[in-house]
Amino acid sequence: MVVARQFQGPVDLHAHSSVSDGTETPAELVRAASAAGLGTIALTDHDSTAGWAEASAAARHEHLTLIPGMEFSTRVQYASVHLLAYLFDPADSALLAEMTRVRAARLSRAEQMVARIGVDYDLSWADVLAQTAPDATVGRPHIADALVARGHALNRSAAFADILHWKAGYFQPHYAPDPLRAIELVRAAGGVPIIAHPATRGIGDVVSEARLTTMAEAGLFGLELGHRENKPEPTAHLFELAAKLGLLVTGSSDYHGTGKPNRLGENTTAPDVLERIIAEGRGSTPVYG
Repeated sequence: MVVARQFQGPVDLHAHSSVSDGTETPAELVRAASAAGLGTIALTDHDSTAGWAEASAAARHEHLTLIPGMEFSTRVQYASVHLLAYLFDPADSALLAEMTRVRAARLSRAEQMVARIGVDYDLSWADVLAQTAPDATVGRPHIADALVARGHALNRSAAFADILHWKAGYFQPHYAPDPLRAIELVRAAGGVPIIAHPATRGIGDVVSEARLTTMAEAGLFGLELGHRENKPEPTAHLFELAAKLGLLVTGSSDYHGTGKPNRLGENTTAPDVLERIIAEGRGSTPVYG
């Protein structure tokens, strides 16, 4: 039975800590969510659950509801598709094996990119590690932070728009499963899968109606349509497809601390949708502070 106090305050279901590419520790992230007036926050670090324990302790202290989650890296050919996964079993062997493989591929990709960039810019792997928390999922944002520290870019956004843009010639893809496979893994682990910011490209790009239909049949729960990077026209189209396919819609900040301009609570999820997520999540439980 849902207790009303559990859902007091806005619900933000997409935020990152320093366990991946956020700039705040899991505990600092939870405290920031509380200070921002949120009632519920989801920790969704890239391909990692390493921040769950720390965030859970902080949520209890702050009297905040925490939804344990992850942003799972998937890929359609060369296009990245991110899958938000909530309330899954972090010890599920199949899912854990895939997460480990993705994290290793991310690390190898980052090292290769830094080697390429280092030919033209004063940048080393040590510079990147200096910007990365211990045991964090290493990604391009850490390279961006190293470029900023070295004076090659003004901030992360500038680094991504210039040196880390795929047109600059340094980009290197990394292994990630097909989103359909990822949905199956998350559901098998008792989790609830939602496609993150699916409208950042044009209508029909990457997440076509046919592909989305197949995903829905495989257990996709919903679409994160409330997100600052979603474009208006494809977002409107995906609202229609969500209604047609019985998919629910969420909204989130995709907060990264000072790593992005996104602010906690700038997009939120309806409490009844959160209730549905909790009802379907069987692998782990929310933390009610």
